[in-house]
Parts: sequence; structure tokens; C-alpha cells
Amino acid sequence: MEESRIDLPKKILIVDDNQDSLELVVKILKNRGYQTIEAVDGQEALKKAVAERPDLILMDRSLPKIDGYEVTRRLKGREEFKDVPIVALTAHAMRGDREKALEAGCEGYISKPINIRELPGLITSYLGGRKESILGGEEE
Repeated sequence: MEESRIDLPKKILIVDDNQDSLELVVKILKNRGYQTIEAVDGQEALKKAVAERPDLILMDRSLPKIDGYEVTRRLKGREEFKDVPIVALTAHAMRGDREKALEAGCEGYISKPINIRELPGLITSYLGGRKESILGGEEE
């Protein structure tokens, strides 16, 4: 069954309660051939992640109901999500936020406003196994 997904477009769950940001990311990714799933709060993100089994999750930090860090911890605590990259996507670029995201289980951190030219390449690299480390480097 896994082999049948090889030719299908990669499925990306975008979790963001800011409608403008959500629409921008969806547009960028759909233009690159990705299949997108959207969620606007933490509870919806958990449900859709389990139901849809995305290849990658872009997770806003500040979400209604359950914040992005807690959603990430819950998903990474499930066996089926251990290898699914979760990338924090947030406008809250406060000191220590990147480290908090990585400690929660995110493989990376992208700050808003989104650089529309760089986002597709970042998505490709995270799908390919890129992982940021708390020390500031990357692991492959």
C-alpha cells in the first residue's frame, strides 16, 4: 500500500489560525504540486493529522484550543508520526521560540512573514530529511 503513494503528490497539513497566512501557504504549495490539508486550531490539527496521515506538517505556534507545541508533542508521542516532519511556522519570533519548537519535537522552524521564494525549497529539504538541532546546526 505504501508503494502506491510514491507517485502521488506529497500531502502537507498546514495548521494556522491566521486566514491570510493559511491561504498564502496553501497557494504556494498547491502551485508546486503539493496536496494540502488545512486546520485552524489544535484540536482540528490532531484530528486531521490522524485521519489524513500527511507527509509533513507546518504548525503555527499560537493556536486556539491546543497550542502548536502541545499538538507537536502529542503527535510525536504516537508511533505513526515519529518520522513525519513537523515544522514550526510562526510570527512569534521571540528569543527561545526556535529552541522551544525543536524541544517539542519539531524538525525545523520557519518564521513569518513567509519568504515565498524560499518556502518551496525549505519544504523539499524537510521532506528529504532535514532536521535542525537546538545547537543551531542541521542534522541530515
